[in-house]
Amino acid sequence: MNIYQKPLFFQKIFVFIIATLLTTACSSIQAIEKNRPQQKILNGDNYGKLTNQGRLRTYYFYVPKNYNKNHSMPLVLVFHGDAGTGHSISNVTRFNSLAEKKKFIVVYPDGIDKKWNLRGNPRGRIDDVLFVSALIDHLKQQININQHKVYATGFSKGGILTQALACKLPDKIAAFASVAGSLPVRLKGNCQPQTPISMLMINGTKDRDVLYEGDDHTQRGALISISDMVSFWRSHDKCSASAKSPQAHGTSLSKNSQVKTSWYSHCQGNSEVVQLAVVNGGHFWPGGTSTDPSINKFNAKLKLNASQTIWDFFQRHTLS
Repeated sequence: MNIYQKPLFFQKIFVFIIATLLTTACSSIQAIEKNRPQQKILNGDNYGKLTNQGRLRTYYFYVPKNYNKNHSMPLVLVFHGDAGTGHSISNVTRFNSLAEKKKFIVVYPDGIDKKWNLRGNPRGRIDDVLFVSALIDHLKQQININQHKVYATGFSKGGILTQALACKLPDKIAAFASVAGSLPVRLKGNCQPQTPISMLMINGTKDRDVLYEGDDHTQRGALISISDMVSFWRSHDKCSASAKSPQAHGTSLSKNSQVKTSWYSHCQGNSEVVQLAVVNGGHFWPGGTSTDPSINKFNAKLKLNASQTIWDFFQRHTLS
């Protein structure tokens, strides 16, 4: 190397080192910012956000009035259906009033473009199972959550997402409840959680969106039948007992001729599988609100509060 080139050479090395240090420092600052609590938690309505898989995600959540940051509370995640939002499903399910009464935190995530994706792809499609996993970690930084009492429920596509979460996040979620949802055909073969799964399923026998008898397995996005879904989770949990009367676990559902309940116990790890079939019921949240007068009329006669039933089910299960 020519002696006159040495100053220029070392100058380039110096610039490179400085640039590298600055990049590293910026990355470290960004990492700290992501992990730093973003807001003061208020009793009542709250709104939150986080960045995951390169996208800004939002969620609405409700904190009971007696929340104390020094005492942990259970967490219930509630997932909306297609074309819904976190706020809209909160209005339908009325989980906020139940959370206030029973003292748990309820979080309603928002899907991107009001939809959920069960797997990503190289073209930038988001994997919402990964998002939920990140959201749980994020919420634990924001709120004092009892990590042994994290639960998931959802309606329609949110119920289908709940089924996927049972397959893939059994280490973070203690129990699951899907309403008007089922297990995707393509996911069933790969659904092999390493722990028993406690699952509650509520479906209308006349649902025209999530068919009780299931879909043609060759069609895109096909769902298995409700009976096959129940059998799948019973088999996974190795439940030895046949269906019992719901009176055995302290409910009065057996008095309601419009709701056929099947409860399977003696399952591994104290897990249980429960199915509620709403006779002649359609695609709706039992006991919830609706803009459809016919659903409200049906709900009034049905007298089934899905949200209360789900919370009663959740309370029987914790992560070890």
